[in-house]
Amino acid sequence: MNSEKVESRPLAGIALACAGYACFAMQDALVKWLVADYEVPEILFMRSLVIVVVTGVLVHYRRHPSILKSPYRGTVVLRAMLMLIAWLLFYNAARYLGLAELTTLYFSAPIIVMFLSILVLKEAIGTGRWIACIGGFIGVAIAANPTHSPNLVPAVMCLIAGFCWAWSTILIRLVSRSETTLTQMFATSLLFGIACTLSFPWIWKTPDVIGWALMIGLGLVSTLGQFLLYEGFRYAPASALAPVEYSGLIWAFVYGYAIWAEVPEINVFVGALIIIASSLVLVAWERQGVLVRKKRAPC
Repeated sequence: MNSEKVESRPLAGIALACAGYACFAMQDALVKWLVADYEVPEILFMRSLVIVVVTGVLVHYRRHPSILKSPYRGTVVLRAMLMLIAWLLFYNAARYLGLAELTTLYFSAPIIVMFLSILVLKEAIGTGRWIACIGGFIGVAIAANPTHSPNLVPAVMCLIAGFCWAWSTILIRLVSRSETTLTQMFATSLLFGIACTLSFPWIWKTPDVIGWALMIGLGLVSTLGQFLLYEGFRYAPASALAPVEYSGLIWAFVYGYAIWAEVPEINVFVGALIIIASSLVLVAWERQGVLVRKKRAPC
């Protein structure tokens, strides 16, 4: 699939990314449930194991080329390391920060993606994408409503996690130019899982029936979320999808109410409306861009 075809369907990419971030919000809810009884590396290992099994079967069935022959194999390893650092920092910071501070700090990632997409991918950032990204961050800040300054060390951990996730997002876009989604998922999760096993002598705790069910469910949800997000980056520029990540906040509140009966306060609804408005600005901007390109295209 060439880059011109990838760039020509931004709305499809936005739709896929929205569905992917909904899955990631469920992933965070499941991890929040599990982290009370299990250590983060064990949870991440089980998540990676499910992804490796599912994608490994599909890669073999579809006879996708080996990642070892890819010119981007080094990039895949780098991305796996960045993701591992991001997840470990983020979920360990969650032990010390409230949801408001955690969410606000971590959602610096989409803005970082915007800047990295300019520097690394040489993407042109239009006015609509900047408005959507900045508007989304304002909405997150209002919805999260941090009422006091977070502790310095966990806050720095969360910001570094946001940077690592942003950088890994850029690498998805880069590698997707030549590698299949399933191959990327398999290679990244395999490296991810191997790294987590190094901590087993100190942290392993055999899960009970509920623990096994939650961890397997976590892996399946993460598999679906990753596939949808990776596919989204095939069809839309990284800068176009960066603001879409804010939609995950809305899903987080939905899952919070459904699972823990958490009722959002008025500031949450205000922030959610701003996020939705920002997303609509993005969709309108991309749709207008599609129409302009169609008019300019030769008959």
